[in-house]
Amino acid sequence: MKRILVIRGGAIGDFILTLPAIRLLREEYPHAHLEILGYKHIVALAEGRYYAQATRSIEYGALASFFARGAELPDELADYFSDFELVVSYLFDPDGIFQQNLARSGVDYFISANPKMAGDKHAAVQLANALREQLHLRLSDPAARLYPSLADRAAAQTFLAGTTPPVVALHPGSGSETKNWPIEQWVQLGDALLKARLATSLLVIGGEADEQQLAAFRASRRDERIRFAQNLPLPELAAVVERCALFLGHDSGISHLAAAVGTPCLLLFGPTEPAVWAPPHAHVRVLRPASAVLADLPLEVVLSGAATPSSPHPPGDRSVASPMS
Repeated sequence: MKRILVIRGGAIGDFILTLPAIRLLREEYPHAHLEILGYKHIVALAEGRYYAQATRSIEYGALASFFARGAELPDELADYFSDFELVVSYLFDPDGIFQQNLARSGVDYFISANPKMAGDKHAAVQLANALREQLHLRLSDPAARLYPSLADRAAAQTFLAGTTPPVVALHPGSGSETKNWPIEQWVQLGDALLKARLATSLLVIGGEADEQQLAAFRASRRDERIRFAQNLPLPELAAVVERCALFLGHDSGISHLAAAVGTPCLLLFGPTEPAVWAPPHAHVRVLRPASAVLADLPLEVVLSGAATPSSPHPPGDRSVASPMS
């Protein structure tokens, strides 16, 4: 196998949960050119960082024709797809139209991987099922790993200049309000971490979906020990979080990112099932109230969890750059 294409849409967490499956391909075909078609700002986490030699944006208007039965297919895209010996797609294609159009383009070996979760097996295991069924590749380790490049780590060092370790990272948002601990609790937790000297500096993380939480945090606290990381490029954010002593967050893509770079994590889960969705790493601990309603989780419990010694970073994760860098 010389050329492989993996197609993966979805959000940050969806992509990181798919990395163990992509790792199986990388290990089975170490000399293959592996490319990922997805959202450019997300798949950048894998480009030139062990998994993929190249990436391409899925946000391309001409691609829509491949989801229409009998459509005229653009030559440029048809040639692009036919250049791969294997295409693995995580796109939702219930009627098989996308697969049929790829076959019309000359794609001979196509694997349709189900992006939907069902049952109680971990999401990373479910996402690798198609490779087990079609290629007999078995996933023995469902923990995703990210490998920041030397350039990523240099940018992180610059960004964190002036902070005093230990730096504790907080991500008070997620993709759903029902998965969020109240922002007032996050603000109080930040104060408590600094007062108890569990953190000398705080890093508050947010993206476009977290503007409300970050605005509330900024409005309530103006402290030189608190730094905000908002809308950082994901590869740089991964390298920044890698340098933190502890990460606290929810069921979110950023939590998966933090776990994948080896940072000890304390994650607050509510309505979603940790056995399926929590990062399955030894350095990740989960707190979940019996009610599965995060507002019922006391501040004291979270603070106590943050004070409990965490597992160290896996050997090499912090000091070894990507094998492709």
